[in-house]
Amino acid sequence: MNINQEFRNARLVQAVVDKIRQTATRPWVIMEICGGQTHAFMQTGLDQLLPASIELVHGPGCPVCVTSLELIDKALAIAMRPDVIFTSFGDMLRVPGSRDDLFSIRARGGDIRVVYSPLDSVRIARENPEKQVVFFAIGFETTAPANAAALLQAKALGLKNYSQLVSIVRVPPAMHAILGSPGNRVQGFLAAGHVCSVMGTREYPPIAARYHVPIVVTGFEPLDLAQGLLMCVQQLEAGLAEVQNAYTRVVQEEGNPAALKMLARVYREVDRNWRGIGTIPLSGWGLTPEFAGFDAENRFDLKEIQTRESEICIAGQILRGLKKPHQCPAFGNPCSPENPLGAPMVSSEGACAAHYRYGREIEKK
Repeated sequence: MNINQEFRNARLVQAVVDKIRQTATRPWVIMEICGGQTHAFMQTGLDQLLPASIELVHGPGCPVCVTSLELIDKALAIAMRPDVIFTSFGDMLRVPGSRDDLFSIRARGGDIRVVYSPLDSVRIARENPEKQVVFFAIGFETTAPANAAALLQAKALGLKNYSQLVSIVRVPPAMHAILGSPGNRVQGFLAAGHVCSVMGTREYPPIAARYHVPIVVTGFEPLDLAQGLLMCVQQLEAGLAEVQNAYTRVVQEEGNPAALKMLARVYREVDRNWRGIGTIPLSGWGLTPEFAGFDAENRFDLKEIQTRESEICIAGQILRGLKKPHQCPAFGNPCSPENPLGAPMVSSEGACAAHYRYGREIEKK
C-alpha cells in the first residue's frame, strides 16, 4: 500500500474518529484555517463522521476569498488597458469586483491569460517586449516563494515590462484578528501544513499562549485531518494550549531556510486589507525597495477606486468563523458558482463553494 492509500484508509480514519468521540465530553468549536482543509473535510465526508459535539468552522485561509475588493477593481482597471497582458491563476477570473470580473473583461477583448506558475508570466513578458505583462500575485506564504522566484528571474533578465499586482497575506496575523475580535467562537485551530512547510511553526506558540488555544498543524488527507482533530480535542479536554505538529513528514519547526531567505529579500511586512474583514496590521507582504520597480500599483496610473461590497453577502462573518455559508440569505439563490456574489462561492478553496458543491445544507429558495 502506498503512502497516499495509508492516509486515506477508511478503517484507520474511523478508528481515529472513534477516539475523538470517546475523548470529547463537551462541545468544542475548532477552525480549520485553510480552505483546502475545508474542501478535504467535505469531499471525503469526514465532517459528517464527527460527533455532534465537534463543530468545524471555516477560516480565512483562502487567498482568492480574502483578496480585497479594492485590489480586484485595480486588477480590472489594469487588465482593460490595451497595452497590457494580464496573467492570473484561473480562480481569480470569476471573482466579482464592484461591477465586473476578469472573465467579462476578457470577453470584451482584454488580453487576460491563465497561467499555472508565476514563471509563466516572466516567459510571456520575454516573448512580448512591446506589452506590459502584469501577474496577479495572490496567495499566502505557500505561494509566495514562487512569486518571489519570478521576481528574481525578472530582475536577473532585466525585464522592464514585467510587474506584479501583489496581494500576499499571512496566516498568523489573521489568527490574532479572529481570536481578538468581539464574538469570537474559535477554541482551537487546525493550522495549514503547506504554510508551515515554508514558514515553520515558530510564529504559533505566542498565539497559543496569548489566547489559550491549542494549534495543531495538519495535512490534507483524511487521516491527517482526523489525527489533527483528535490532538486538538485532547488538548481542549485537558485544558492545554500548545502547538503540536501532526504533519511531521512535511513540516519542520524551522520551515524551509532557502525559501525564507528568498522571501526576506523580496518582501517586507505591510498592513493588508482582507475582503469582508478589513485591514489587519502587518498581515501581508509588499515588495522591498530593491523590487519596488516591479510593483504594478506604482507602475500604472490608477484612478481612485470606489468599491462596493454586496449588501447581503456575509463572507466576512463566514471567514471569521462566526457564521456558516447556509446562514447567508443569498446562499444557493441568488448566490451560486454560476452567479457568485462573493469570492468564497467561486474559489476552489472557498467555504461557500464547498458547502454548495458537496450539498451541505443547501436551501432551495
